[in-house]
Amino acid sequence: MKVVVVGCTHAGTAAISNIKALHPESEVTVYERNDNISFLSCGIALHVADVVKDPQGLFYSSPEKLAELGVVTKMQHEVTNIDIENKKVSVKNLLTNEEFTDSYDKLVLTPGSWPIVPRIEGIDLENIVLSKNFNHSQVIIEKAKKAKNIVVIGAGYIGVELAEAFEILGKNVTLIDAEERIMSKYLDEEFTSKAEDAFRSHGINVVTGELVQKFEGINGKVSKVLTNKGSYEGDLVVLCIGFRPSTELVKGQLDMLPNGAIIIDEYMRTSHKDVMAAGDCCVVRYNPAKDERYIPLATNAVRMGTLVARNLVEPTLKYMGTQGTSGIKIYNHNIASTGMTEMIAKSTTKYNVASVIYKDNYRPEFMPTNCEALVKLVFDKDSRRILGGQIVSDYDLTELMNTLSVAIQNDMTVEELAMTDFFFQPNYNKPWGLLNSVALQAL
Repeated sequence: MKVVVVGCTHAGTAAISNIKALHPESEVTVYERNDNISFLSCGIALHVADVVKDPQGLFYSSPEKLAELGVVTKMQHEVTNIDIENKKVSVKNLLTNEEFTDSYDKLVLTPGSWPIVPRIEGIDLENIVLSKNFNHSQVIIEKAKKAKNIVVIGAGYIGVELAEAFEILGKNVTLIDAEERIMSKYLDEEFTSKAEDAFRSHGINVVTGELVQKFEGINGKVSKVLTNKGSYEGDLVVLCIGFRPSTELVKGQLDMLPNGAIIIDEYMRTSHKDVMAAGDCCVVRYNPAKDERYIPLATNAVRMGTLVARNLVEPTLKYMGTQGTSGIKIYNHNIASTGMTEMIAKSTTKYNVASVIYKDNYRPEFMPTNCEALVKLVFDKDSRRILGGQIVSDYDLTELMNTLSVAIQNDMTVEELAMTDFFFQPNYNKPWGLLNSVALQAL
């Protein structure tokens, strides 16, 4: 069995290593246009802030490790065309410009995603950069050394983490987002307001509800960002607007969403029987809403890549879907969420959405130190099913959202969560745990 893998970040690395473990006789070839694999882009901000000093720690595999497994590892090779009907791929060696064709029995698509780049005036000016891969991180670090005023466009997780990193480096930072709140895809206003206050208290200019319309420059280098409402100085601009699936090569050959995300079944199979896909190029089953959505996350990618290998020959292990669980640390605030926010649940589903907020110290008041936590639970008033949750505390309680993720995945109700058995020990919690308590509030 000859397997060709296109792209090798998280999903590709997981697929390849598991294919060779489960099917050692298979002939696996991977084509990757970069010179590295498995880069944890979620660590870019930590690297920029010099928290992670050695960038090699942000890689968990390498081309050499794959080669040791017997994988034909073709780095800096770009797939230029895919002919699914005839099971052929056209490839260009980016070092030599040599072009050739390869064939396969099974094709695994893991090309990932690419940052959205708006086509607006001035976008090609120097010092307007992206933040996605290892090479981007190195460019950002070098350019930030000389920059004084840095503008981050896009206040998702990557954008807000970079804004904090630049402030730590002593830069003048402006964070711009077209939405009315930062991180609005992940958190409701009660939580984003805490993050925004933290940024402002550290001198970061948080600009929300403004759409970037133009970049101005001096001598070919960016100097100013113009929005529909204002103007902001910036000699370095980092675009963190979002991502789109890198699926142009198979457009018209596989079933996709309008945004290009490949539609797959619960076994990672595409609309063609010998083509599988995983990671940021695909839709995912979104359990809180019971539908398919585009949610590019490394956690989704590694699971899906592993399932590709499990189901490569015969469908054996189903994908359980995702809750889109995520976490972030902003200064002293430890923040995590899972499932839908109240706002997203109300705007994208027909559920009878309700929510409750619970605030309490995370452990008994007789303990020598303590810390307050704010927890939110989103649920459907009709079915009582839990739809999402969020937490923030200066003490790290983010793992509670992993627990709540399991509850959502298993269709638990608020009543069931209220009475779920969690341990009590004064060092860690109260007799009624925070998840019990917020669910009791919903009753």
